[in-house]
Amino acid sequence: MPRLQASTGQAREAENLPSQTGQPPASARGLRSRAALVRGARAVFERDGFLEARIVDICAEAGIATGSFYTYFKTKEDAFAAVMAEVHEETVHPRLPDITGSDDPQAVIDAANRAYLRGYRRNARLMAVIEQVALIDERFLQLRLKRAHTFAQRNAAAIARLQARGLADPTLDPFGTAHAMNAMVSRMASLVFVYGLDMTFDALAEMLLQLWTNALRIPTAAVAKPSSQPGPGCEDSTHAHRNRMTRKE
Repeated sequence: MPRLQASTGQAREAENLPSQTGQPPASARGLRSRAALVRGARAVFERDGFLEARIVDICAEAGIATGSFYTYFKTKEDAFAAVMAEVHEETVHPRLPDITGSDDPQAVIDAANRAYLRGYRRNARLMAVIEQVALIDERFLQLRLKRAHTFAQRNAAAIARLQARGLADPTLDPFGTAHAMNAMVSRMASLVFVYGLDMTFDALAEMLLQLWTNALRIPTAAVAKPSSQPGPGCEDSTHAHRNRMTRKE
């Protein structure tokens, strides 16, 4: 009987592990261990790619026993999802709605694009891995699509408000335009920072600003200058979805 009770207690403990509940660790030590594993996973995924990455290597990089990995993650895929979440948080643009509170939407777009490009450049190796995994794993494809859809909704609402103010072409479909512009920025960031297209950071930012301005037909009476205010998000749903746009999320 004592053995049965011990076995039942261990099973309950296992059910409460972060890897099973999906919740963050309750203790400070647990939080540190999980963070170390996420850092280790990032280093391994950047170095070896997703397919060649091994849990034992992630744990070695993190300085944590291999068995402890399963306290925090069920699989390598779960560890990759945690890394992906951190990268997305770092590369997310400030929210677009604030663009409508500025008298100079060009300046806001320029500042937002530059913030996104800097984040993308810092995470270029991992962004390349994320792009590859989204093409072979439906789970990560859907994660990318969900975020892309969210950004497009935000941008579409802001574009519509600019249209209402007479600062954007009223004939454009806001949702489709938001997807198109986001895809353009994200894809250009990939070409420059991942695939090595020869273009300076400033040249890229200036070109993207001009394309945003031309596409929306934003009045150009005032010359856009860099701004610290938040602006459009740029999450590419197009190439991540095998060139198929969707509204299903």
